[in-house]
Amino acid sequence: MATAVRTNPLPSAAFDCSNKNHFLHPTTLLRKPFSKSTPLFSVDSNRTNQRSRFPLGRNRNTVFAISGSSGSAAIQMSEDIARLLESVEVFDLNGKAIPISDLWKDRKAVVAFARHFGCVLCRKRADLLASKKERMDAAGVALVLIGPGSVDQAKAFSMQTNFKGEVYADPSHSSFNALSFVSGIATTFTPLAGLKIVQSYLEGYRQDWQLSFQKDTVNKGGWQQGGILVAGPGKSTISYMHKDKEAGDDPDIEDILKACCS
Repeated sequence: MATAVRTNPLPSAAFDCSNKNHFLHPTTLLRKPFSKSTPLFSVDSNRTNQRSRFPLGRNRNTVFAISGSSGSAAIQMSEDIARLLESVEVFDLNGKAIPISDLWKDRKAVVAFARHFGCVLCRKRADLLASKKERMDAAGVALVLIGPGSVDQAKAFSMQTNFKGEVYADPSHSSFNALSFVSGIATTFTPLAGLKIVQSYLEGYRQDWQLSFQKDTVNKGGWQQGGILVAGPGKSTISYMHKDKEAGDDPDIEDILKACCS
């Protein structure tokens, strides 16, 4: 059953993505002790649509390993995903347009879809994936990150994080839309996401607020969620897919490595 998060609503200004002074900065959470009676984040369900709602429990359909399906079902699922992506293009750091399926046409790849290039949770996830790159390299697997934003934002992310994999920009969000990744305030401001943001800050990760409030991100609301794909070789070969049901919904890294490197 899909249920929107609803507790005591925060002032609407807390969700005004057009003004960074009105945005709820995670460092403000570090200056106050947690209270059992006060929710970390609050969302008014009247401000969300059906797409932005998510189950309170674990959704068994959010993560699936196609390799665990029966042969015909696995083939059909892979072909369905490939069909959704066949007209999608992303851009490399030189601004060259590349059909997204070319990223795994001749190789196997772990493809991470970031929420946006300034996202602190995405930077932590990118770091975790990069820490396994030696194992991926040994298995001949490429590590790729795609973010919804401009090529300039992708370049800034790459320089700031020294990400060891390949970075691509998707200015139109076409890959995110094709894969039906969730989006919305109620998938961004959740108790789990709040706790993970605080944890990330305590571990030394930082949000790039300048990137987060650039036009490309703000125009889309900044509420996009991402996921992870293991694909290739072959355009229609999809062996694993995870769709984040909320910000910070990280899959088990061992499941990813099993899909890509076993």
